[in-house]
Order: sequence, then structure tokens, then C-alpha cells
Amino acid sequence: MSSERSTLITARPPGLVDVLDRILDKGLVIAGDIKVSLANVELLTLQIRLLVCSIDKAEQIGLNWWRYDTNLTTRAERAEAENLELRERLNELEREIRKLGASGATVSGGNQSIRAPRQKVKQKKRS
Repeated sequence: MSSERSTLITARPPGLVDVLDRILDKGLVIAGDIKVSLANVELLTLQIRLLVCSIDKAEQIGLNWWRYDTNLTTRAERAEAENLELRERLNELEREIRKLGASGATVSGGNQSIRAPRQKVKQKKRS
């Protein structure tokens, strides 16, 4: 009886879990093109390329875009914090430029020409 049962278990078709396990382990590529034409004039072409595999398999074949996607990683939080810090620094620099403009230096809009007190700079002689 147990031998019959073992043959029934091994002879059964693979289930969904078995199929998914194999797809994730080996990978699955689906490729196709869809063209929409009207009176022999091509209006739209869609090229579809789909790869289904596990993260480990994707890294083995050189795909790792999700590591650098700012929407998927904690790097997005760091980038947002850096953006906030840079905005604050920019605002501070703009305030300093306005102060320089009020104290005698001229600041004009448009081409952003800024004139401040000049300092003498020694230039090296080129040989």
C-alpha cells in the first residue's frame, strides 16, 4: 500500500507551488511585440520584455536596479535629508549675498553679476 501511495505522489502533476519554485529558481522570459496599424500606417508599437525570477537569480545575471531606486531604498530618505540641507544652505548664501548688496557691493538679477570689494591676488608667472 505504501508503495502505491508513493507512486501516486510522485506521478501527480506539479502544483502551483512547484511551478512557481521552478520559475523563480530558473527564471522566465516573456517577450512580445504589439503593433497597431490603421490603413497600413503604423500608429503604435509596444515591445514587451518581462523577466520573472528570484532576487538571487537576478543578481547572478547582473540585474540589481532596485538597490539604487530611490523609491525602494532607504537612500531616498538620505537623499531627501540632503536636499533639505542643501536648500537651507542655499537660502543662507542668498541672505549673505543680500547683506553684501546692502553693505556696498552690488548684486543684480538676470545674469547674476556680483561685485564685491576687490582683493589683490598674486598670479604665478608661467614659463
